[in-house]
Amino acid sequence: MTADAEFPTDADLGPHDDEPHTNGTNTLLNWLRAAVLGANDGIVSVAGLVMGVAGATDQRHTIFVAGLAGLIAGALSMAAGEYVSVSTQRDTEQALLAKERRELDEEPEEELAELAGLYVAKGLSEDTARQVALELTEHDALGAHAEVELGIDPDELTNPWHAAGASMAAFTVGALLPMLMILLPAGWRIGATAVSVAIALALTGFLSARFAHADVRRAIIRNVVGGVLAMAVTYGIGSLVGGVTA
Repeated sequence: MTADAEFPTDADLGPHDDEPHTNGTNTLLNWLRAAVLGANDGIVSVAGLVMGVAGATDQRHTIFVAGLAGLIAGALSMAAGEYVSVSTQRDTEQALLAKERRELDEEPEEELAELAGLYVAKGLSEDTARQVALELTEHDALGAHAEVELGIDPDELTNPWHAAGASMAAFTVGALLPMLMILLPAGWRIGATAVSVAIALALTGFLSARFAHADVRRAIIRNVVGGVLAMAVTYGIGSLVGGVTA
């Protein structure tokens, strides 16, 4: 180290603003990411549905009923799917934590050696790894083992009801945009819906890319092209079916 070199301060060693970290930040980002994706699903699903119906008929009431049915069914489906998925994950995590508690009670020395071995595998020396394992075990044995062995934070298990509610709300918010735009007068509804949906998809693509630290331009293009293609296909099919049955 040169004479001009400085040791890093606590601020230098702390979290950087542009990097994801734990202590609640990752959990919040996961919730926000899920909300953005849920809204995106609502936009694309209901936009495709109402555009398809609008291609078959210009009756505003028919389009509205179809869109409303799609919104309700989609929101409930998202909520149910998220509840089942998170409940299964939570049950698995709780079973693993219960097993770890039992092993800590019955075989504390073996568990201590196992924890030290895991830190050795991460690159610590045997002496340092054992000291770290001892201190963490004294502080919170279950938390230490759960984090290193299982990748679980016992204090931050996801609530399936919260996940279901957030998913339902996000889908509903996203679905409202095409629902409202498609109710405009016949001369405006198709163009206004397509433009507004494309803008909304660009926004959700931007947000999802920022949360994932991914390429923003690519995410926006992928989102917008996929949504516009879905609307075009369903509108074309609706027009074809409407012409055949007319």
